[in-house]
Amino acid sequence: MAINEKLLKEVLEEIRPNLQADGGDMTYLGVDDEGVVKLELTGACAGCPMSSLTLGMGIERILKEHVPGVTRVEAVNDDGAASDLYDEYAPF
Repeated sequence: MAINEKLLKEVLEEIRPNLQADGGDMTYLGVDDEGVVKLELTGACAGCPMSSLTLGMGIERILKEHVPGVTRVEAVNDDGAASDLYDEYAPF
């Protein structure tokens, strides 16, 4: 299923002020054919121990609710490595 990137970016812009309020931010890097959204957390979010929770239970949940086709969100750090949060927060 193709993701509506315009809608995806609009929803990310709605989320952004919440990150910025705590000194953080995010950079949208893209979405693949499987619906995996890649983001880089920056600012205070980059080194925050709660960033994986913010990404998985916050950003991912909101994107799945509002953007059809999104399956998960991966954090990509500044060296380009992706971190799949699904395994860490899987309910089983």
